[in-house]
Amino acid sequence: MTSGCCNLLVITGPTASGKTRLGAVLAHTIDGEIISGDSRQVYREMDIGTGKDLRDFRVEGETVPYHLIDIRDPGEKYNVFEFQRDFFRAYKDIRARGKMPVLVGGSGLYIEAVLREYKLIKVPVDPAFRATLRNKTMEELAGMLASYKKLHNTTDLDTRKRVVRALEIEHYYASHPEKEPRFPELHPLIFGLQVDRETRRANISQRLHRRLKEGMIEEVETLLQKGVSFDTLIYYGLEYKYIALYLKGELSYEEMVRKLETAIHQFAKRQMTWFRGMEKRGVPIVWIDANLPQEQKLAIILEKMEERRKELRALSQELRDKRQETRDKRQETRDKRQETRDKRQETKGLRDEGTKRARE
Repeated sequence: MTSGCCNLLVITGPTASGKTRLGAVLAHTIDGEIISGDSRQVYREMDIGTGKDLRDFRVEGETVPYHLIDIRDPGEKYNVFEFQRDFFRAYKDIRARGKMPVLVGGSGLYIEAVLREYKLIKVPVDPAFRATLRNKTMEELAGMLASYKKLHNTTDLDTRKRVVRALEIEHYYASHPEKEPRFPELHPLIFGLQVDRETRRANISQRLHRRLKEGMIEEVETLLQKGVSFDTLIYYGLEYKYIALYLKGELSYEEMVRKLETAIHQFAKRQMTWFRGMEKRGVPIVWIDANLPQEQKLAIILEKMEERRKELRALSQELRDKRQETRDKRQETRDKRQETRDKRQETKGLRDEGTKRARE
């Protein structure tokens, strides 16, 4: 395992940018394992529509181990709370076996919930506590919130309602410490694949038509035959939503393809907006041109890992030097104190000897 730079690697980016294959190649290179950060690849039998191409995990004749894929039956609902819980279970397991976890996916909310350790246990409204805040100014409320936590997420201060809710959550955890979730301390290195607009649109369009030819409509028909409802398919969104509407007779084939293609383009745009928001909220992302050859993208990642490793080694040495300097100063202080005590003892001895001679 490549260690010393971080304890988690993240590969993210918009849909159709090549995240999965790059993540698999990276994991194979550094003896790591993939944790999927895709909100829909958790479902079994939903393969074509979610882009779940398990062939991507085959690298040089070996299958890279992966987690959080095919863990729920179609028709079930899966949410960010469950993902956060399942992610940390997989993460701890991978680390315990001496491997490097590589989180790969484009579900920005899911990824941010892990990286920024969202507190997702339901906190009830506390009318009595809210009443104590009613007459306080925004400045006073912000000061109270700062006393609970470091304000990495300044969006808590956008509105009075947000501040009050953030205070309510922090107050709840302060008075119920046993309920506050405990997470491993993450030191991630995060990479994003950046695709220019025209290339991204071309990739999305080509991929959509390829998936339709590969049997995506038949996949949705099979789900319906197995009892997954139209409403649930529409809930899953994008491919499943529009194909379900087509199969219900609410859209023609041409309308379905056109609307679906537009929806995927809009989705990719929203993904990039979310990732930019993550950066503003304090999550650093190293952006890599997705059009570069795979070997070059991998080389950039490995180089950044080495840079981080050197930075941490330098910082560690600096801390050791400072600790040694502190120990030296303490020793110097002890030596001076001992010297002072010795002089006092010597002075006392001379004084006692003078007194004795005077008596004689």
